[in-house]
Amino acid sequence: MRGRAVIAGIGHTAFGKLPGRSTISLNMEACRKAVADAGIDKDSVDALFVKVPTSRVEMMYGQKLAEAMGMTPRVGGVWDQGGASNISMISFAAMAIEAGQCDIALVTLADNPRTGTRQAYEKPWGDDAIFGWSSVVAGYAMIARRYLHDTGLSPDVFADIAIACRKHGANNPHAQLKLPLTRDMYADAAWVVEPLRRDDCCLVSDGAAAVVVMSAERAKALNVPAPVPILGFGQGHSSCDVPLRADLTETMAGVSARTAFKMAGLGPEHIDVAQIYDCFTITVAMTLEAYGFCRKGELASISADGGLEVGGRLPLNTSGGLLSETGMPGLQLVLEGVRQMRGTSVNQVKNAKTCIVSNQGGIMHTHSTLILGQ
Repeated sequence: MRGRAVIAGIGHTAFGKLPGRSTISLNMEACRKAVADAGIDKDSVDALFVKVPTSRVEMMYGQKLAEAMGMTPRVGGVWDQGGASNISMISFAAMAIEAGQCDIALVTLADNPRTGTRQAYEKPWGDDAIFGWSSVVAGYAMIARRYLHDTGLSPDVFADIAIACRKHGANNPHAQLKLPLTRDMYADAAWVVEPLRRDDCCLVSDGAAAVVVMSAERAKALNVPAPVPILGFGQGHSSCDVPLRADLTETMAGVSARTAFKMAGLGPEHIDVAQIYDCFTITVAMTLEAYGFCRKGELASISADGGLEVGGRLPLNTSGGLLSETGMPGLQLVLEGVRQMRGTSVNQVKNAKTCIVSNQGGIMHTHSTLILGQ
């Protein structure tokens, strides 16, 4: 399937505080812009893949959105792998198109935890809540603590990641947080849950994003102005909860990446730019190692001295990622990958011809990978 499906259009709303906007309204705006970007008529879309809003799960949400959009899709509904859902839905859309189940698909997500409820992120975590595990960040902090212990690395590698994302976000006019981060600012920030400081943690955002997926053949027939080929995709899901894992610093991210690399016929050495899910900096560190960009415990070899910034060894999250552009769970990273392949990013990587994108969900329960080309 390498290159036989394309992302034909992208769209997003504003990010940040959007009081009074429902997730249906946000999804509709993002989809309308994605369809316009593809240069097609909405009525030609016959599949609707929707990520369920994390902060407020509703039954039949995909059907409610289709009704609001005036659609009767051949294929449609919601998918829940947390933040990994987006790339997984893009891959399901590509496979459904390949199998003749639909022709043109919209993949979309919206949520409004900034002005709505954040209960999904703050809730007590199972029976362990009585010992203080009362939020998602506590789970990531426990993994980060183990990672630093096992690798012998210092939190400087987390700072390298946060500084790169914030530098890129500062140039992005759509970013929710446009404040560059210095190493002193990082070190002076308060702990959220040690060893994670404030700038290790993603933003809380309202917003929506959407993409249009179709076959490369159809994109050519419809004169889509800037289709971006999908070279590879993969998934891998640890699934079990954190206390049940034999090793806190191992996930299925490597399986997901190897599946995508095999489909694309590429390896880490062929990737020009990366959009890596950065709900917390520890996630980026473990993903880059699992993807084979460096060996475990050697992240500093690519992150130090601006190695993750544009012009560095592996430019990372060039729109600012979840740490700066928007804390929305992941589809914005795909949009930035598309912009890099089109050559339209505000932080364009010179001569970039391949981009890898990661999504993950829960506390590293799920993982999906996408490779885009030209």
